[in-house]
Amino acid sequence: MQSLQVNIYEAKTRLSGLVEQARQGATVVIAKNGTPLAKLVALDAAPKRKIIFGLMKGEFVEADDFDAPLPDDLLALLEGRDSAVAPADGKP
Repeated sequence: MQSLQVNIYEAKTRLSGLVEQARQGATVVIAKNGTPLAKLVALDAAPKRKIIFGLMKGEFVEADDFDAPLPDDLLALLEGRDSAVAPADGKP
């Protein structure tokens, strides 16, 4: 594996090229006045996970009224306001 050292000014002017060299396996050491400060190396590519649609098909059951509007008293509670409307079942 190739290794090279460049000063900060050179790294700023050649950044794209240095990144490409790192991507290809080189290690680029960035120095100031000959003192190494940082190392530029390629990242390990994380494997892409394949998405499998329908994997949980049939595992969940939703109620027939799943998307029905919420009762006014519950909606008022969730919105943080006083319920001015009596519950539909007549209970307090």
